[in-house]
Amino acid sequence: MSNYHNPVMLAECIEGLNINPEGTYVDVTFGGGGHSREILKHLGPQGKLIAFDQDVDAQANAIDDERFVFVDQNFRYLKNFCRLHGAIPVDGILADLGVSSHQFDKAERGFSTRFDADLDMRMDQSATQTAKDIVNTYAEADLHRIFGMYGEIQNAKTLARTIVTARLNSPINTIADLKGAIATLIPRGKENKYLAQVFQALRIEVNQELEALQEFLKQTVEVLAPGGRLVVMSYHSLEDRLVKSFIAKGKFSGELEKDIYGNDDRPFEAVSRKAITATEDEIKLNNRARSAKLRIAVKK
Repeated sequence: MSNYHNPVMLAECIEGLNINPEGTYVDVTFGGGGHSREILKHLGPQGKLIAFDQDVDAQANAIDDERFVFVDQNFRYLKNFCRLHGAIPVDGILADLGVSSHQFDKAERGFSTRFDADLDMRMDQSATQTAKDIVNTYAEADLHRIFGMYGEIQNAKTLARTIVTARLNSPINTIADLKGAIATLIPRGKENKYLAQVFQALRIEVNQELEALQEFLKQTVEVLAPGGRLVVMSYHSLEDRLVKSFIAKGKFSGELEKDIYGNDDRPFEAVSRKAITATEDEIKLNNRARSAKLRIAVKK
């Protein structure tokens, strides 16, 4: 499991869940099962854990325990499958967003700039759209939008135009093809950061990550019991912004609304005002922890 993915802020996540040994919990990003195994250690014989993961590779890590249920779906289907397994309401939900180390390290998945492979980037291997489809078929305006919004790239418009021009000569099918097509735009000395932003934008679009996150967060209101905990760890500002806004206001934009009595109308109360970040010691052991932000909320 540790080779698959080293869980970030494990102790903080478990503490955030405030586990009741006889409660029901959901780990919506199972991956290598690191968080799930730790949750099970804190559950008694009547406790229950449901884990979601759409990546077929994660299924190989499923835990042989009668208290454990594995759901091979995206967490955007949280409510349907919790209902199917008779698990509403639940006492806690954990989400560790982003890509697992295993997905980055497996060259043929196309997530990493370190290897050459087909431009794939699908977390769900049964999905039809790949990063290759996006760079070869999207209109210039759509490429401009995703690179600007999801990659937060300064020269997003020029990048989109460069890709559209390059693919007229030959398709951009591999990581090497894409790097070659945009080589003149990559700032010297910041190659890794720039390529990471390009890949992030494509990956978010391929997997519809922000839409799935918003659907998931909205469903947590109906799935969690009053007093239940929502624990979400994100790795880039786009995700963290959505999580922070949802906890603070119960929605993703606009101002906090009031009920008819003038009270704040929001389903959650933040446990701490600021996001929790990893310790320096953990960052030394696991570089992925550097960008992680953990937010914990209690259902009202």
